[in-house]
Amino acid sequence: KPFTPEKAKEIVMSLQQPAVFCNMVFDWPALHWNAKYLSEVLDGKKIQFRMGMKKRDTAPQFETKCNYVEATLEEFLAWTCGQPTCVSRPFSCYDFSKYWTYADYKYIAMIFEDKTEIFKDIMWSDFGFPGRNGKESTLWIGSAGANTPCHLDSYGCNLVLQIQGRKRWHLFPPGNTTFLYPTRIPYEESSIFSKVNVVNPDLKHYPQFRKAQAHVVTLNPGQVLFVPRHWWHYVESIDPITVSINSWIELDADHKARVEEAVTRTLVCAIKSAENPSRVDAWLNPTEVEATSHEINLQYLNGAMSAYLEYQKVTVSEDRDPSTHDTEKEASSYKRRKIEVNTKPEDYKSWTHEAGFTVVKAKKLEKIPFGVHLIPVLPQSQEGNSVGAGAVESDARDLLSENEEGHFGKLRCSGKQSVMSNDCETLADQTDADSNANSSQMAISTNDLLDCLVNPQVINLVTGLLLERERV
Repeated sequence: KPFTPEKAKEIVMSLQQPAVFCNMVFDWPALHWNAKYLSEVLDGKKIQFRMGMKKRDTAPQFETKCNYVEATLEEFLAWTCGQPTCVSRPFSCYDFSKYWTYADYKYIAMIFEDKTEIFKDIMWSDFGFPGRNGKESTLWIGSAGANTPCHLDSYGCNLVLQIQGRKRWHLFPPGNTTFLYPTRIPYEESSIFSKVNVVNPDLKHYPQFRKAQAHVVTLNPGQVLFVPRHWWHYVESIDPITVSINSWIELDADHKARVEEAVTRTLVCAIKSAENPSRVDAWLNPTEVEATSHEINLQYLNGAMSAYLEYQKVTVSEDRDPSTHDTEKEASSYKRRKIEVNTKPEDYKSWTHEAGFTVVKAKKLEKIPFGVHLIPVLPQSQEGNSVGAGAVESDARDLLSENEEGHFGKLRCSGKQSVMSNDCETLADQTDADSNANSSQMAISTNDLLDCLVNPQVINLVTGLLLERERV
């Protein structure tokens, strides 16, 4: 392989831009995980699919605006092939030419809980993370057009393996955050969404998006994409069937990020619940189980702060002992998980130690070894980035080796709310505008206020002030 595990990890920990690894996974059994194979392995097990519409709208198609169906992969394959409705019954009233579907965020540890031997098919140890396999990975299966709205992940960095079909990634650096009009509605812990449909932007309402610098890449089977911390991304399936696997890699910066997320959760839940407690599904992403009480959110916040301060103590002690800088304790697979909503305050200390907080001083590479085995995802040209211009993107398909051609991370709550509709031709009509009947007459809505209150820059400042109080 072009890079040893140690070298691959050095690259991952040093890269400040997205890049594609080639020729690193040709021997992974997971390369055989196409939809047909997974259908046979799951053997009739139903999973949840998100249904979206194939339309050129200027508004992002958030998960709160989608329908959900429970179906098997066999039924999914029948639908994508246009087989009779008796074979693809759960999808029978969704016209394949008008809809796409996505089995997204499927935690391999959950859907294969009775087939744990399959975890070893995924070998992130090749990238310098020993012991990390399918247990800490997530599966994504979609049809053409299936997409994830543009967002950034609050925690960690991301490694994504493409297995079947191709996906197009639009990535934006952290410095573009203002241009992407960040919002926390719909609310989901650890995801900050953009109000902009980055592939069909409404420049009248979001003129600053003109300044955003997109890095676009088509990810092909056998390639692994590295997404650095806090890079925005919009992802869309461009082939009839796509399968990919990812794993979020925990970073030291996540400890403070958890405090920031706890502050955000407290503010969003308090204000939106006060607005109209009965309309939770209008602002809470289906990936969140429920709107938690203010008391629980404060427990959550205090626990996150305690964990961060505990981590800081470990950092200080290790900085005084140089011998610890090149050692790394075995971190729990749940190191960067969301803190469970009902966790009691006294549980946080044990959680902190379970995570094995150790500061690892990543050695910065003098020069990133870009080439045929590591391809940078370059920014679009200014011409290509203008409205109506053709996409200018990286496509490393031709650089794959012959034997590669052809083919836990950010934990969301498992009890998803299903936004179901009896009328299959009408997607759940849930607006992200104010649920207040008089909101249309107001110049500033609750969501407008929240966009300012929980803006990432504001939350960062508030978190700093809170931590300073605790240190005193």
